[in-house]
Amino acid sequence: MFLSVFDMFKVGIGPSSSHTMGPMTAANRFLELLSDLSASRVKVTLYGSLAFTGKGHATDRAVILGLNGFSPDTLDPDKAEQLEAEVRTSKQVCTAKLGTLQFDPEKDLVFDFGPALPGHANALIFQALDDQGRLVAQETYYSIGGGFVVNEAELEASKHDKPSELENDQREQGCPYPFGTAAQMLEMGRASGLSIAQMKSANEVAQSGQQALDDGLQKLGKTMNACIDRGLRVDGILPGGLLVKRRAKAIHEQLLQERGRNMVQPHAENDWLSIYAMAVNEENAAGGRVVTSPTNGAAGVIPAVLRYYREHCVGASDQGAIDCLLTAAAIGGLIKHNASISGAEVGCQGEVGSASAMAAAGLCAALGGSNEQIENAAEIALEHHLGMTCDPAGGLVQVPCIERNAMGAIKAVSAASLALRGDGSHFMPLDNCIETMRQTGLDMNLKYKETSLGGIAVNFPAC
Repeated sequence: MFLSVFDMFKVGIGPSSSHTMGPMTAANRFLELLSDLSASRVKVTLYGSLAFTGKGHATDRAVILGLNGFSPDTLDPDKAEQLEAEVRTSKQVCTAKLGTLQFDPEKDLVFDFGPALPGHANALIFQALDDQGRLVAQETYYSIGGGFVVNEAELEASKHDKPSELENDQREQGCPYPFGTAAQMLEMGRASGLSIAQMKSANEVAQSGQQALDDGLQKLGKTMNACIDRGLRVDGILPGGLLVKRRAKAIHEQLLQERGRNMVQPHAENDWLSIYAMAVNEENAAGGRVVTSPTNGAAGVIPAVLRYYREHCVGASDQGAIDCLLTAAAIGGLIKHNASISGAEVGCQGEVGSASAMAAAGLCAALGGSNEQIENAAEIALEHHLGMTCDPAGGLVQVPCIERNAMGAIKAVSAASLALRGDGSHFMPLDNCIETMRQTGLDMNLKYKETSLGGIAVNFPAC
């Protein structure tokens, strides 16, 4: 399977790619199954971490709006609450192709707090019934992280994928530089004399053409910047009941004042990085427009590092920004295929850890690093997120998620800088680090994998 830059970076809404965007997409897919059936009512059951943290992640709203035909990339986040309220009042969903279907969220949307389904921690079962209450269609979907959704058959098929098969699949799809591991990627770079970004670009162009790639990358950059800008303008209390204050705007104003008085400390660069990341994740927590990078919970790291490159690094250029995104996507694809980017599968090491590795590789590329230095940067960043749990307080993507993105961005810049100081040779190959993350995720207790049943989620003030 070819993982495009636009698979790794999707425009969508907060607060969660796996718990908001994924279920909405699953609802869209289920509607497509009903086009030739006489369905009159729909029921949905959420399992695993979708049940445990679904309320905090707006999974119920996502399903409701998805059954209404809305998709994450086109929904106006400012209208989401109103649209949800309309369905709860009417107890119906309405789509252009299917017309009206009965759907009472209070009865037909069930949070099952029993064991997760065996296929995956994030599962939804959709059922459609006719006027007589007879089942006319049923499908199970799994939201596997980053907004990716698969059904039962697709999940089973993916379990048998191997790196060599990924390479073969890409070759069959016409990719001139198919690679399923970092080692293969480096070898192809040496053989071709091309950078990781150039190889990734060639693969993208072979799939969709140069214009689509250029337009898509420009859209991603604009959306990331717009999210940061809005996050730096807006203050107040985030929704969800934890009473978490937005802080990016206030810190931004402090930094501007210090700059104006020539009172800037050397470590202020870290503060700039932090507020760029926090601005994005405060927007995400509020249900705003974000780019999965590679997930919503980790959406602030790469935009922050990209903004840091554009506004703080000597010699920054448009091409450097493009190389950053392409390289980050290449690394993210390796992590996703060989381990996971899902907090429900491997904890936050798969979300912020992956994002930090992608950002480190991207920045290293933008600053002129060799392929070997880029691979080293990704490994450094990922290695120092190994074992990180996903245990959000209140089931919300706020504590510790917002600050965690800031730390992930800082680690990414540090990793890129360290790698650039070396020649690319290092002890732990990226492939081995990715495999370590996978194994660590398998061993991690379920209560630390996006269920909010342990860790920070149960050790915070009740008042």
